[in-house]
Amino acid sequence: MKRDKTDALLRRNEKWIPGGLASLNRRADPCISFAKGMGSRVWDFDGNEYIDYHLGFAPYILGHNDPEQIAAVQSSFDRGLSNFGSGTTEEEGELAALFLGALPFADRVQFLNTGTEATLQAIRVARAATGREHLIKMQGGYNGHQNMVAANLMSSKAALGGSKAVGGEYPHDPITAGIPEAEKALIHAVEFNDLEAVENVAKTHDIAALITEPALQNIGVVKPKEGFLEGLRELANRYGFLLIFDEVKTGFRASIGGYQRISGVAPDLSTFGKAFANGFPISALAGKAEYMDLALSPDPAKKVLLAGTYNCHPVPVCAAIACLKKLGDPEADVYGKLERLGSRLQAGQESIFNELGINAVVSRIGSASCVYFADTAPTNWWEVLTGHDFEFDTKYRKGLIEKGVYHFPVPTKQGSLCFAHNDADVDKTLEATREVLKAI
Repeated sequence: MKRDKTDALLRRNEKWIPGGLASLNRRADPCISFAKGMGSRVWDFDGNEYIDYHLGFAPYILGHNDPEQIAAVQSSFDRGLSNFGSGTTEEEGELAALFLGALPFADRVQFLNTGTEATLQAIRVARAATGREHLIKMQGGYNGHQNMVAANLMSSKAALGGSKAVGGEYPHDPITAGIPEAEKALIHAVEFNDLEAVENVAKTHDIAALITEPALQNIGVVKPKEGFLEGLRELANRYGFLLIFDEVKTGFRASIGGYQRISGVAPDLSTFGKAFANGFPISALAGKAEYMDLALSPDPAKKVLLAGTYNCHPVPVCAAIACLKKLGDPEADVYGKLERLGSRLQAGQESIFNELGINAVVSRIGSASCVYFADTAPTNWWEVLTGHDFEFDTKYRKGLIEKGVYHFPVPTKQGSLCFAHNDADVDKTLEATREVLKAI
C-alpha cells in the first residue's frame, strides 16, 4: 500500500512535536495515521481502508462514530460545553447511577479524565486509608505512566536479571527516566499468577495496596489461573492492604460489570476507562464507601484531595451515558454478538494454524484476544518473553496490515472486536490470515 500522505504528515509534525505525535505509544513501524473511522473500519490519509482490530488501544467497543452515541453527544452542545466549575449536574448523577448499577462490588464512584489519573487516585486513597506507602504491581501489567507504577512493563531478560522470579520480586525496571530513587524503592514487581511472591513481599514491607489488571491485557490476554484472584483477596485481608483492580482495559469490555463480575472476586477499589465511554476521554474510580468517602474525611491525615477542572465535562459524560445504556440494552445484546464473533474468529484462526502447521494459540476473553506464536497460552510475562516468537508476530501483523486488516504492529498487543464488526469482517480477516501465513 502507498502511504505517501501519511508519511508526509508525520514528517511535518516532527518539526513541532517530539516524535511527531502527542502520545509516543502510538508510534510503531509502520506508523500509520488515520483520517477517519466509521463502524469497524478506518481509512488512512492516502485513502487505504482497514478492518480495525486495534480500536485505538481498545476503547471503541461500539465502533467508531456510533450513531446513537454521536446523537447523544451532539445534544449536549445545547446545554453549553462546560461543567461551569460550580456545583453538580444532572448528567453526572445519571452516569454515576448507571455505572454503579453495572458494578457488583462498589458503593461510590468518582469520574476523572484518564486511566492514569484513576489509578493514581486509587493508590493515593489506599495510602491514606492504610497509612502505608509500599505498593505491589505485576510484571507485564500497565497501570498508568505516573511515577508510582511506571516500572516493569515489557521488560527484557537482562532487565529482569536473566531468569524468572519464582516466589519473589523482580529488579526495578523503570519505563521512563525522571523517577526519584525514593519512589522506586516503594514499588515491588512480582510475576502475575504467583501468590507466593505476593505473600513474600507482604511479609517484608508495609504494603498499602496491590494493583493489578485482573487479566493482563497490555501484553495480549494473559488470564488469571484458577484461585489466583481469590488468593489476592485473601492475602489483602490477611496483611491489611487494599486490593485494586485496574479495569481500564477489562472493564465493560470483558462484561457489563468488568472482569470482577466474571471472577466474582471483590476488590476494594477499581479503576475504569476506555470502553465505558466508547473512546471519549473519561475514567472512573469506584469502590467501597469507607475508602471512597475519604475525600470527605474531617481528619487531615486521611482526607484525599479529588479535583479536576474537566472532571465530568458534559461531552464525555453524555457519551458515557449513551454507551452504558446501549451496553446494557438486552435487545441490542452487545455482549452476545461480541462473544459470537469472538468465538467464530478464534475458531477460524485455530483452524488455519492447524491446517498450515503453525505453532500458535489464541487467548481470548470475550471480544479481546491475542495470538501467541507459542506452544501454550502464557500465564505471565516471563512465559511470553521466553515462549513467544516475536519476530514471527511482527511479520504476521505487518502482513495483515498490507491486506487491509489493522492490528497494532507491536508483538503481543491485544486485538479487539467491536459491536460494529460483522461476519463479513471476520471472513475477510480469516482469508487475509491464511494468505499472510502462507507467505511468511
